[in-house]
Amino acid sequence: MSSTQPPQGFTPTGTIASPVDRRRVVFATVVGTTVEWYDFFIYATAVGLVFGQLFFAPLGENSAVVAFATVGVSFLFRPLGAFLAGHFGDKYGRKVVLMWTLILMGASTALIGVLPTYEAIGIAAPILLVLLRILQGISAGGEWGGAVLMAVEHAPRTRRGAFGASPQIGVPLGLLLASGVMALMAMIAPGDAFLVWGWRVPFLLSFVLILVGYYVRRRVEESPVFTELAARKEKAKTPIVTLFRKHALLVFIAALVFAGNNAVGYMTTGGYIQGYSTNPEGPLALERGPVLWAVAGSAVTWLLSTLAAGFVSDRIGRRTTYIIGWILQLAGVFLLFPLVNTGNIWLLFAGLAILTIGLGFTYGPQAALYSELFPASIRFSGVSISYAIGAILGGAFAPTIATWLVKETGSTMSVTWYLAGMTLIGLVATLLLRDRSGIPLGPDHEAEQNISPIYGMAKA
Repeated sequence: MSSTQPPQGFTPTGTIASPVDRRRVVFATVVGTTVEWYDFFIYATAVGLVFGQLFFAPLGENSAVVAFATVGVSFLFRPLGAFLAGHFGDKYGRKVVLMWTLILMGASTALIGVLPTYEAIGIAAPILLVLLRILQGISAGGEWGGAVLMAVEHAPRTRRGAFGASPQIGVPLGLLLASGVMALMAMIAPGDAFLVWGWRVPFLLSFVLILVGYYVRRRVEESPVFTELAARKEKAKTPIVTLFRKHALLVFIAALVFAGNNAVGYMTTGGYIQGYSTNPEGPLALERGPVLWAVAGSAVTWLLSTLAAGFVSDRIGRRTTYIIGWILQLAGVFLLFPLVNTGNIWLLFAGLAILTIGLGFTYGPQAALYSELFPASIRFSGVSISYAIGAILGGAFAPTIATWLVKETGSTMSVTWYLAGMTLIGLVATLLLRDRSGIPLGPDHEAEQNISPIYGMAKA
């Protein structure tokens, strides 16, 4: 064990001594991830409402399926973002990576807001749209791991779940903001005006949000665990190689945990429910505005359940919290479409709200769970790559699959069984993992951290 002392200002357990600094970290992770996910979800919301018509109109009845596929394309590039962010985050720090992911996401989103449509520039329009979506995917792949580690590695040992929930609520907050802004623009620019210019305003707003996020993140100190690693010169030279050589199976199982949540969550964050319920040729043909407000309302229940799950996981452990969450999520899956298909906007909201309770309990503890699975020197790579792979296996093409299933079967029941299957996969993956709540996260405890948390496995 090294005799080098931790940097001044940090306790021996690797947490910030000042409560003011802790609050600053929580605030910065919430603001930063909210801005990132607003950018990411505003695209998915627009896909469900206008992109099929504006960028893929020549494809006719297949335009919606192809438009939703562009949501999934970005997920294929999340691992690239995760690999890059994991490598540089484990070598040069969490903070610098978070600054660059924020800028990349914001610039890509703002450029979509000024992109000409197919009618104006032909095939170049959807090509440029997909390229910008790919850049969003690279940014999203690197963002989550850094935000999570900044929150959890700053947290007291007994409050990692609560601190880790701060970047997690960036997802429902981003969805709330994206849906709310889109709903507002649907009121300001109704009908054809929304197709002409109204949808562009939320994308252009990203430029302002990115300045706010950048300012807030600059004021946050680097993660204490990385600072200690750097002081001891114990940073991994090839963190990704080490990760897959020692922990490949763990990465896959952790990815399946997230896939079970992500596939279900992308019914709203991927824009599927919005597109399904407002399609003028569909069975419901509801107005855009009320549906967007219903989605925004469900984002509030998602936020509250995510926060609650983080706190609960500090009391009863990550694994137990997850198991409760999978049961709640499964119930929400079977209630979702029966309520949505009534065509009543209040029952649609009820279906989404019930679903988000389970989603929150299978998402709130994830930051702490992932951080406690991997050793300090390769932790950024481990959490980022597991998250990115889970996103591909889960939400990447969930809206596309749902659209195809309804088209082929003529019934949303097929989508329900698909989502139920993904939920059960997440449950099984969770049962394969030991609970490591409270395990020391600092570099002094790498030997303990390297013991595999998978049942039946010895040292990695």
